[in-house]
Amino acid sequence: MFVSDFRKEFYEVVQSQRVLLFVASDVDALCACKILQALFQCDHVQYTLVPVSGWQELETAFLEHKEQIKLLIKQDDDLEVPAYDDIFRDEEEDEEHSGSESDNGSEPSEKRTRLEEVGLGLPSVLRDLRDILFDYEQYEYHGTSSAMVMFDLAWMMSKDLNDMLWWAIVGLTDQWVQDKITQMKYVTDVGVLQRHVSRHNHRNEDEENALSVDCTRISFEYEYPCTELPGWGAHQDLTYNVTCMTSACHLSSLPLKQVKQKFQSMDISLKENLREMIEESANKFGMKDMRVQTFSIHFGFKHKFLASDVVFATMSLMESPEKDGSGTDNFIQALDSLSRSNLDKLYHGLELAKKQLRATQQTIASCLCTNLVISQGPFLYCSLMEGTPDIVLFSKPASLSLLSRHLLKSFVFSTKNRRCKLLPLVMAAPLSVEQGTVTVVGIPPETDSSDRKNFFGRAFEKAAEGTNSRTLHNHFDLSVIELKAEDRSKFLDALVSLLS
Repeated sequence: MFVSDFRKEFYEVVQSQRVLLFVASDVDALCACKILQALFQCDHVQYTLVPVSGWQELETAFLEHKEQIKLLIKQDDDLEVPAYDDIFRDEEEDEEHSGSESDNGSEPSEKRTRLEEVGLGLPSVLRDLRDILFDYEQYEYHGTSSAMVMFDLAWMMSKDLNDMLWWAIVGLTDQWVQDKITQMKYVTDVGVLQRHVSRHNHRNEDEENALSVDCTRISFEYEYPCTELPGWGAHQDLTYNVTCMTSACHLSSLPLKQVKQKFQSMDISLKENLREMIEESANKFGMKDMRVQTFSIHFGFKHKFLASDVVFATMSLMESPEKDGSGTDNFIQALDSLSRSNLDKLYHGLELAKKQLRATQQTIASCLCTNLVISQGPFLYCSLMEGTPDIVLFSKPASLSLLSRHLLKSFVFSTKNRRCKLLPLVMAAPLSVEQGTVTVVGIPPETDSSDRKNFFGRAFEKAAEGTNSRTLHNHFDLSVIELKAEDRSKFLDALVSLLS
């Protein structure tokens, strides 16, 4: 069923039950989970948390608990879900429709015959239904952040806390970092959260702990999309940040000795004029206003984090390649890092994020310098070979997708081929040498008018079916698959034929 009243049709239904909570391995899902956990704790709701990294784990977990499951609720991330009336027809409508047919004698059948004679085939209602479902299933795209939905639920019940608001912000920022939503959708949702931030800050002004060392304060920022990871200075932030990489040339106007220091150690005059220098250089190289609307959080007087930094840290913890940790262990570490009582885990995630960002920037530069991005006709293709430095960091879906998106951005920025600027990208990276598998990800074209719709999920399915390629479509993101390396050639040929 479609849930319209989230409080009445969801929360009040499960509030008196023991809840089985399946959580996907992405940052937005973790933030939604944290908010729901806080609500369950407030209302003394018993629950069991089960992390699932893909469809197989979800199916296995469901079968293990199916005897106890009475209601299964799925948060649908797709945007523009078809209206109920466009897909289903009530029995009363069917009776009225059949009655009108009998009253009008043979007119309906004659009308259908005339439609068939002109080649329309199916009745118009069925054709419309088919078109609606085809358009809905053809592309993969995302709607409102799950964390924002859960925060809205908490707000409606007057149980929203500062921590919950921060988790909603991180969930939305995860969608922006991973290009899951349009810029317009992001700005609109930021505006919604900004109003909540103002309300919370005004409410906290009257509380005794407003100046406490343990206080939490969220601030709205209008900053450049560069990380401010602890221990990095302007040089590292701008050089290793994948978003700012193409504009890092403005560093030539700054003393190298200064920009390699931490921000707080730089000369005051440079810190005060840094923003103007960046804007001047960006305009010089034909770049638009790079600043974005975002948020930061202060824990007491010492700890400050940008929402994007927390996203990178949590993502790095979840996809950590460290051998002593399993998928479940990484999930728990990432979930714990979102709590202000576990800042040590968040700082560990930030260190992993630094390593990931360095590797991403260096790999992008290597791919561009060695011309690894090639045109296959209807799409661009890039394959990372076994033995590539830090290749293990890109075997996981989110990390490879992040690399692929910013490789495409950098390629579009640097190439002079106008046609290639409009092409999508397919990228492959080794997954398991022992099993001979690779991870393949598809990225839609990089255009200003991009609606963030990704068509590669269905295209990958069709290409695999047509060639009997051994693939595994296990990830919740349909544009990410596992493929036998031996079948890569015929799979790509089928994909070229399909998209041509």
